[in-house]
Amino acid sequence: MQPAFVNLFMWLFVLLFLLGFLANGFIVVVLTRHWRRLGRLPRSDMILIGLGVSRFCLQWVGIVHNFYYFFQLGELNRGPVQQLFNLHWNFLNAATFWFSAWLSVLFCLKIANLTHPTFLWLKWRFPGSVPWLLLGSLLVSCVAALFSYWVNHTAYQGFYIRKLYGNMTYKEWNRRLEILYILPIKSVTLSIPCSVFLVSTVLLMNSLRRHTQVMRQNGSSPQEPSTQAHTRALWSLVSFLVLYTLSFASLISNGAGFFTTESDWYWPWQILIYLCTSLHPFILILSNFRLRGVFRQLLLLARGF
Repeated sequence: MQPAFVNLFMWLFVLLFLLGFLANGFIVVVLTRHWRRLGRLPRSDMILIGLGVSRFCLQWVGIVHNFYYFFQLGELNRGPVQQLFNLHWNFLNAATFWFSAWLSVLFCLKIANLTHPTFLWLKWRFPGSVPWLLLGSLLVSCVAALFSYWVNHTAYQGFYIRKLYGNMTYKEWNRRLEILYILPIKSVTLSIPCSVFLVSTVLLMNSLRRHTQVMRQNGSSPQEPSTQAHTRALWSLVSFLVLYTLSFASLISNGAGFFTTESDWYWPWQILIYLCTSLHPFILILSNFRLRGVFRQLLLLARGF
């Protein structure tokens, strides 16, 4: 790839970071102010704050890591500094996936029209369990990140004392380490919340689709507010599902070490990894009444200036 295209994708990555930085920061600030003013917080807003904070921190870790790694300052690709970055990155990614999964489950329980006893029981018990689920997600993410760090550190030490792979070069060793150890850990860590997210999202999409069809069969016009609201909700779920799945596939491929800094597709692949983190907050802002109102006020204020 030509250097001009590399620079183009690099600046697109920076633009994506700025969009996600502003959107996630906006969600956290608005909902935190609402929390302080009322003294209480709805369960959905509680998950949104956790998701916004984890994505906000993840983007900062990502942009510092990617530029530092790309320019290989201080030989980041070797030694404890790289392992420290991976520790934070793995923890924040796991937490983000868990928070997204719980948000999808909460929306499914609140909106989906199902009569199964298990669904009704979850609908009754889940809202009260949200704070504990968030704390448990942080604990599970921390344990998974520490375990990945321990495996990485042990293998790193084994390479330099020549006990694991003999005379293998560092690049060959790093490639084998990522495939044999890091990739299985990431797959297990991210697959569980991803499965929870997919099941709840598919159930909610199917419920909304059936409800929209029933409304149209009963003579409701596509221009009616209720029909438009269900259609918007369905399209929001579809876009979230696409972004979430794309993020999961990108992280798994990244764990396999397919795209290093020597690859021409390093920066396009980084854009795919952070696409959901940067674009989905805008979907959340437009679909949340409180966030949408404040956002509209800011746009009117900016228009006045």
